[in-house]
Amino acid sequence: MKTLIRLSAIAVLSLLACVSVAARVDTVRFQSKLVNATLPYNVILPPDYDTARATRYPVLYLLHGLMGHYSDWATKTNIADYAAEYRIIVVMPEGNDGWYTDSATVSTDKYESYILQELLPDVQQRYRTIEARYGRAIAGLSMGGYGAIKFGLKSPQTFVFAASMSGAFGVTRFSEKDVPQNWQDSLKLFGPVGSDTRQENDLFEIIRKLPAGRVQFLPYFYYDCGTEDSPLIFPYNRELSALMFEKRIPHEYRELPGDHSWGYWDSQVREILRIAARKMPRVKAAKTRGV
Repeated sequence: MKTLIRLSAIAVLSLLACVSVAARVDTVRFQSKLVNATLPYNVILPPDYDTARATRYPVLYLLHGLMGHYSDWATKTNIADYAAEYRIIVVMPEGNDGWYTDSATVSTDKYESYILQELLPDVQQRYRTIEARYGRAIAGLSMGGYGAIKFGLKSPQTFVFAASMSGAFGVTRFSEKDVPQNWQDSLKLFGPVGSDTRQENDLFEIIRKLPAGRVQFLPYFYYDCGTEDSPLIFPYNRELSALMFEKRIPHEYRELPGDHSWGYWDSQVREILRIAARKMPRVKAAKTRGV
């Protein structure tokens, strides 16, 4: 009987331990003035967030893909469980199908400006974050992977680390004749082929025009792609890595078994978290403030 009681106590303690390390997930219903719409975002908070009240945390912004939404990461992967292993806040914003870009034709589609000018300040106001570049990273899948790498290139003062899974890096390369069916909205978004707005959002053009002296100020880049991914995706990942090598931009690129699917992204987001935790600092103590 004593053995049974002891085992039961151990089981209860184990259950309590599991509960204690669970991450908290918030949903914020944010009203964007730039986009003139409600753009919700999910936030995964570290298990000790509510108890370590004198602590500020680094933040990983995690972007969804085309035809996806802010809730995808929380419902289609085990990101909350993976994030619980780290003392990092994970923010998953709504990007609709805006390619994290300010549209060339629709004045209210300002998804690049929204992330930088509205989302980041709102997260910093609501949560105890490290409000500096060295405590901020961004990553995403497919459309979100394109967006994350673009943010790293265009706003290097904002992020210390930028990462992509299955990034749709070639989206700005397609004309009306060859654009994929589900990418047709990108023609209006980026403007005509050869236009200034399209070139300003083309990853390859941004890198080619990058002065050598600015390379040292870029974040560290990581991206991967499944070897069974679409011809719309895979070749452009390899091409981007070759261009970064040519420009001597510090980065890591991996080609791995897998396709354009949630199974692949669920596996790889664990690696993103691991690298982000290595690139960003451990949490630092700070004065408690209201959230």
